[in-house]
Amino acid sequence: STANAPEDDALNRYSRTERTAYSRYSRDANSSGGSIPSSALEKRIEELERELAKERQENVRLMKMTQDKEELIGKLKEEIDLLNR
Repeated sequence: STANAPEDDALNRYSRTERTAYSRYSRDANSSGGSIPSSALEKRIEELERELAKERQENVRLMKMTQDKEELIGKLKEEIDLLNR
């Protein structure tokens, strides 16, 4: 369960940011009287938010893989040093 904690933190942090950006975007779109219907914009924003969440999850996964590989490299270097002695 602790392996998912960083991912959950990242998703929670970004979702707050997205909500703030969404609110600001909605106000700007409404005040400018944009020609695109707000329902179409809302659907597109939701679509982009889902895509962004997937990309962030992938980023967290890749960062974890990189960290694991770096740890393995460190252990192998230690083993090489030990064998050289």
